[in-house]
Amino acid sequence: MAREAGKTKEKSRRLRERFELALPVRVQGRESLDHKWIEMSRLVDVTPFGARLRLKRPTEMGRLLLLTLPMPRPLRCFDHVEDQYRVWSLVRNVKLLDPSIAKGALVEIGVAFVGKRPPRSFESDPSRRYEIARSSIEAGLWAVKEESGESLSEVSVADKRKDTRHNIPVEVLIEVFAKDGGFSESESTVTENISRQGASIFTTLDLSPGRFVKLSSQQYQSAMLAVVRNRHTAPDGIVRLHLEFVGSEWPL
Repeated sequence: MAREAGKTKEKSRRLRERFELALPVRVQGRESLDHKWIEMSRLVDVTPFGARLRLKRPTEMGRLLLLTLPMPRPLRCFDHVEDQYRVWSLVRNVKLLDPSIAKGALVEIGVAFVGKRPPRSFESDPSRRYEIARSSIEAGLWAVKEESGESLSEVSVADKRKDTRHNIPVEVLIEVFAKDGGFSESESTVTENISRQGASIFTTLDLSPGRFVKLSSQQYQSAMLAVVRNRHTAPDGIVRLHLEFVGSEWPL
């Protein structure tokens, strides 16, 4: 029995071992119903259950990405006879990079493989964020389930804001990330309020929730990645964008 237990532990450890394979990978992301992008990258390392890679555009924890890569067959959980391994992947962590050092990459992300198909709710709202269901973590089954809708749960959209918003009119430049990783449009504006975690800004830009932007301020000598959480027109007739910063905090 002890020998069998030792073999089981060794097998489990081997399955979760990280392999430094710089495989080419095609990454497809959808930020909203009308905006999707494709980027070619290379893996940093990989296991049968997930991978690490770098991107030249931002993303955030909880987003789903579709990865297509020539995964070695012994590391696959399905589609062992296909040339390309197409696996939906959940972003579990995001590390900001210096593009001048990281060959243009903005972020390094760790993803968990969750199956051949996304949850049904993803089709109607690709900006949804998900997390591994507790039952899946305990069973360790999320990577091998082909129907990922059973192994994922949606992140609550309830407002968990803890930081106080300060009604400070900060002059900022907002730049919108395009499909090619550059910027499609920009606008100079001011904040209505701001905190370490996010801001509300006045805008004329028509951006759907889920889109990513870069927010910079000469006054604060700062530049932040942010995601649009909401867009609405106030009673005064002026449109506001509600942003949440990604990967760092505003230096208040």
